[in-house]
Amino acid sequence: MARFNQRGTRPAVHSPVTTTGERTRTYEGATGHLRDTRSELFLLAVSNFVGQDAFYEKGGDRDDRYTQLVRTLAVEDPAWCVDFLRWLRGEGNMRTASLVGAAEFVKARLDATAAGDLAPDARTENINGGGWNRQVIDAVLQRADEPGEMLGYWTSKYGRKLPKPVKRGIADAVQRLYNERSLLKYDTDSKGYRFGDVLNLVHASPDPAKVWQSDLFAYSLDRRHKRGTVPDPDALPVLARNLAFAEFVEQDPNILLNPEELKRAGLTWEAALSLAGSKVDKAKLWEALIPSMGVMALARNLRNFDEAGVSDEVAARVCSRFADAEQVAKSRMFPFRWWAAYKHAPSLRWAHALEQALGHSLANVPRLNGSTLILVDRSPSMFPGYGFSTPNSSDITLAEQAAVFGSALALRAEKPTLVEFGWTSNRLDAPKGGSVLKLIEKFGQIDGTDIPSAVKQHFDLLRHNRIVIVTDEQTRPGWLPSNGWQRGGMRETQIDDLVPPTVPVYLWNLAGYKAGAMPSGSSGRHCFGGLTDAAFRLVPLLEAGRDADWPWMTKTA
Repeated sequence: MARFNQRGTRPAVHSPVTTTGERTRTYEGATGHLRDTRSELFLLAVSNFVGQDAFYEKGGDRDDRYTQLVRTLAVEDPAWCVDFLRWLRGEGNMRTASLVGAAEFVKARLDATAAGDLAPDARTENINGGGWNRQVIDAVLQRADEPGEMLGYWTSKYGRKLPKPVKRGIADAVQRLYNERSLLKYDTDSKGYRFGDVLNLVHASPDPAKVWQSDLFAYSLDRRHKRGTVPDPDALPVLARNLAFAEFVEQDPNILLNPEELKRAGLTWEAALSLAGSKVDKAKLWEALIPSMGVMALARNLRNFDEAGVSDEVAARVCSRFADAEQVAKSRMFPFRWWAAYKHAPSLRWAHALEQALGHSLANVPRLNGSTLILVDRSPSMFPGYGFSTPNSSDITLAEQAAVFGSALALRAEKPTLVEFGWTSNRLDAPKGGSVLKLIEKFGQIDGTDIPSAVKQHFDLLRHNRIVIVTDEQTRPGWLPSNGWQRGGMRETQIDDLVPPTVPVYLWNLAGYKAGAMPSGSSGRHCFGGLTDAAFRLVPLLEAGRDADWPWMTKTA
């Protein structure tokens, strides 16, 4: 239950996503609220798959808004911006947005240096390739194909002349990320920049602590230029065995059914399937591959496992990995990915384990005491087919992602009132001990978006301790009878007109549009966002009367 002071009022607590007091209009015409630069960047970045259109905003416009926000903060508040981009690539799990952000961060500071807008010490660090610029590049590169992707972005936008911070930040990441197995997985013809290209451009030196890396770099360059070099089996045993593996398969296809041999050769599951063709039984091949597959790859291949006829015994081992909280956390899968796996799996034998995995991925969703009104947006802008391409080329809509969070909140809350809304609204039953996956299936689609009307219809001041709204915030105006400003005898109504400041309203933003549906940052009004559950950690802090900071700055203990 929320904490109150001696006067019986809620203490003043603050949250990081803050509005400025300046007003605008939502895309549906309601009064909207503008946020400060950091808040706008945060909400956009945690929901922005670069290049993807949103319902109300073209991908190019979103990308331009994102880069301009990053460039502003790179100069005005570089420490915050670097920490944010590091978090965005890590716990925020937004890979492309963080890479683009890091590149634009560096370009903004280089431009400011050239214009004389930075202090002398900052200009020196930029010229020498150290400081914030080098840090931010290294911080966001967390996968071995990302140095090449960073080069691809930079050269396509700013040309092939690489500034020192870009070169040195990429070189730092190359030392950390390049190894035999990452070369086999990511150094493919489909990549714009191969490992050899990256090495040629940034002149990375091998890590002195990795005696094999010098041989790896030399082989990467030879491989890129198709010189036919055979890797030294003593220095690069995995690469040497991988190169010879096709011959082993020709001699005895059953080697593909030996998990240890597959591991020794660093064979990815995609490469193994390609080599196998019709030489071996598909079910047995999958059963040999499964032990070395990552959790995300397993979740994405459940249909293939069923169609091939993978045994129940092996399926149970897959399920045990989904049920392991540590492995789920390590996979860094968005919660909606577990819903996608459930939605597309033909067999129910995976269902319980997927429910457990989804629960682990939503570990930060709080168990709220008292009575909670939970409103989940089901309007057309939350669905595809209306000019909106779903995130990351997925077929999982914003509406489904909203339902994942709303359902988890409802099933964990002490006394939930779960409502789906658009222009109208419906109450959904959330049984104690129920399944999040099954509850998601109960949601429908409703025309229009009217947050104030949904609040007015379902909020009970004497009963509800708080309101949680999961939405894209683009509401139409709510209208109530008025004796004042007239619009056919009606006046526009907002959330603050319907809910006193003693009742907190938590708004979970899934789309990152510029205009918010309510003021936020204090006075019982708080806005969060993202496709992970990370920011849900802030709710218990606010409920306990403590200020909440950005997710990477917040300590919950």
